[in-house]
Amino acid sequence: MFKMIALIVVVLIATVLGLAATKPDTFRVERSATIKAPPEKVYVLVNDFHHWAQWSPWERMDPAMQRTHSGAASGTGAVFAWEGNKKVGKGRMEIVDSAAPSKVTIKLDFLEPFEAHNTAEFVLTTQGDATTITWAMTGPNLFLGKVMSVFASMDSLVGKDFESGLANLKAVAEK
Repeated sequence: MFKMIALIVVVLIATVLGLAATKPDTFRVERSATIKAPPEKVYVLVNDFHHWAQWSPWERMDPAMQRTHSGAASGTGAVFAWEGNKKVGKGRMEIVDSAAPSKVTIKLDFLEPFEAHNTAEFVLTTQGDATTITWAMTGPNLFLGKVMSVFASMDSLVGKDFESGLANLKAVAEK
């Protein structure tokens, strides 16, 4: 009986590892929203980390989170570091490209609860009297991430946070 159970466990582990090996080497999570405000107004809320407390979905997960701003006040070179509870972890963001009022690119480094280095990008386009904003995050899908994605995709883990953040951003920008 013990041999049968051991064989089943080995087959299950091999199956999970085999499925993980078929997963892509990179991931992309993307969400969009249309906001009834000019792109200049929306852009300021994204391009300045001091405004993120008004709309970022992670700010509400840990109101006691420690925040540090450094570098430029906004735009390229602006840096935001955080340390919080298990839900928000610890990390650092730096705006590496800023093109008013259409694009903000951020180098995103998660340090805890696990290390990851990704890129976040906000692209704003004018749609009549509104702005469509697309929030995307891309990064490498290392083997541990591939194993995790057998059970839950990065999109399912982060997508709802992006949707919540964009809804918050819409509420702030449309005031």
